[in-house]
Amino acid sequence: MLLMKGTPQEARCGFSKQMVEIVHTYNIQCSGFDIFSDEEVPQEPQTYSNWSTYPQLSVSGELIRRLDVLTTKELEASEELHTICPKSPKLHEKLKALTNKASVMFFKKGNKQEAKCGFSKQILEILSSSGVEYEIFDILEAEEVQQGLKAYSNWPTYPQLYVKGELAGGLDIVKEVNENVNCCLY
Repeated sequence: MLLMKGTPQEARCGFSKQMVEIVHTYNIQCSGFDIFSDEEVPQEPQTYSNWSTYPQLSVSGELIRRLDVLTTKELEASEELHTICPKSPKLHEKLKALTNKASVMFFKKGNKQEAKCGFSKQILEILSSSGVEYEIFDILEAEEVQQGLKAYSNWPTYPQLYVKGELAGGLDIVKEVNENVNCCLY
C-alpha cells in the first residue's frame, strides 16, 4: 500500500509522484491511498508507523521506505524493493488475461449500464439484442490498460470488442458482422 498525497494517477506532491514512478518502474503491485480522502486517516499512519510524513510504502502493514529520507537513487539501488514487494503482472500478460476473461470482452468508456460515448452505446445495443453473453471493462478506470490495449491490439481507438481473446474490431466491424448475420437469417 502506498499512502500518499493524491492518487497514483494524480499525485499531489513531488515525493508522492516520485514514489509512484518508482513503483511503476519496478513493476511493483501496489494500491495507492489518498491521505486527503478521509480526515481521520492522516493521523492514523503517523501513529501506526511512527513517521509523520508521506508518502509511505508499506508491505503487509509494515513501513518499508519513505522517499523524503532517501534519495531516489538510494531507494532504487536498494535490493529491498526487488525482494519484498509483490510484482505486478507484465502489461502484455495482463492485457492477454483481460481480453480472455470472457468469451466476449467489450472494452469501452463506461460500465454496462452507462455508455460514455455513442459508439459504445451502439455496440451495447447490438450485444444486448443478440443475446450474447459478454463482459465489460471500463477503460476509464485504468489508464495503463487504456493506453496499452491500443498497442497490444494495434487498434488505436475505442470501443474494442474481443472474441475468445482476439480483436473483433470496433463499431464499424461489429455493425457489418451484425448486418451480415441478420441478412443471412432472413
